[in-house]
Amino acid sequence: MSAAHDIGLLLSDVDGTLVSNNKVLTAQAIAAAKSLGAAGIRFALTSARPPFGMRHVVAALGVTLPIAGFNGGLIVDSDGTVLERYPIDPQIAREAVKVVQDCGLDLWVYTETDWIVSDVHGPITAREAWIIDMDAHARPLTDADLDAAYKIVGVSNDHDKLTTVQERLTERFGDKVSATSSSTHFVDITHPQANKGAVVHFLADRLNIPATRIATIGDMANDVLMFEQSGFAIAMGNATPEVQAKANVVTDTNEANGWATAVRRYLLPSAPDSAPGAAHQVETSQ
Repeated sequence: MSAAHDIGLLLSDVDGTLVSNNKVLTAQAIAAAKSLGAAGIRFALTSARPPFGMRHVVAALGVTLPIAGFNGGLIVDSDGTVLERYPIDPQIAREAVKVVQDCGLDLWVYTETDWIVSDVHGPITAREAWIIDMDAHARPLTDADLDAAYKIVGVSNDHDKLTTVQERLTERFGDKVSATSSSTHFVDITHPQANKGAVVHFLADRLNIPATRIATIGDMANDVLMFEQSGFAIAMGNATPEVQAKANVVTDTNEANGWATAVRRYLLPSAPDSAPGAAHQVETSQ
């Protein structure tokens, strides 16, 4: 697969992709992002994080395009103005909460301004609070919370439990929800329009750029939909084989500056069609 020379926009995931496992934005990544701008390639972010949970990355990289949080459930302009919002249907939110609880997972519920958890001392809660720079609140869920929920998360270190929840949600709700994994510890439940594939089309329409000229890069199952909707898809080396198989090419891991490598090798106009380096490629039917 040759480098993609007709790309006008890169849509990037954040965790496991743009930043290291310790959430570090490296000098190489910052330099690569600046190189995109110099080459006339625009740059946008999408993440399972709430939009405000990306603000430090946005500031460090000088991102000016819309920011798609909650997998696209809440899209804001760079100044925080809400452009699109897709809260979960309240009745579905109530039923989804019950599925998560019945399967014995910790429960997180995000509204536009709050983060409610079943256990503030849960094994992953403190790290998440550090990542998004927000305090978790352990309190009973109210009707108002579930009427305005953008993301419901089942949290567990038990992969079988996560799989069970995702299967039950799909069986019960079908295409009335989006139930995907943004981490090995999470099942994210959002509005069906709150998915990264829809973010590709939102940006294509807003920026008047064909989806075929949009490149996407990510590492988790919730990134596959944007791979499928974009013109050129890059999977991280730390992605699972199943996710890698959905991309056009595979770069190195997020711990080895795979994001910066992908930008230099595949997206910049001067990128060679075939060059040695950390990145490697997989051919797909995409």
